[in-house]
Amino acid sequence: MRLTTKSRFAVNAMIDVALREHLGPVTLSAIGARQKISLSYLEQMFSRLRRSGLVESARGPGGGYTLARKASAISVADIILAVDDQAAQDAQGAVAQGDPDAKMAGDLWDSLSACMLDYMQGISLRQLADEQRAKGVEIEAAPSRRRAAVLPRPRQATVRAPNSVFAYGQYLQLKG
Repeated sequence: MRLTTKSRFAVNAMIDVALREHLGPVTLSAIGARQKISLSYLEQMFSRLRRSGLVESARGPGGGYTLARKASAISVADIILAVDDQAAQDAQGAVAQGDPDAKMAGDLWDSLSACMLDYMQGISLRQLADEQRAKGVEIEAAPSRRRAAVLPRPRQATVRAPNSVFAYGQYLQLKG
């Protein structure tokens, strides 16, 4: 099992979603701003996470991503294997085929990969989110949903001036 930058970013993004799951769908732009990950990179990662059944997407205003399963049912290994093709191959015991030096230590690397996979499968997303809460990570309140601006109706001006010559004449007679 390989630990790459992509897998590290994926785990961080999933912790972000788990921390905010009670607020509803989390947008990729919000995750990107908090985690300092580009939006296009997040789109690629979350596409793979969605295909693996780890997240669900909601479209439209107020849309974003939510966890497809309970955070306690998602392991770190699930996340890494979903986003990193090479990690999935390593988890299956793929060793470099043509390199004799790699074959000599292949059993060692396969064993190490299996140990890492077992360890990562023992850590749930819930545990990681709880650790972040214990460290005091602040979760912002639910964002206010933007509504269309309602402009006040203009009041119709009441005109007190006479609207004709005859009305003006009556006005002058009353005044005088």
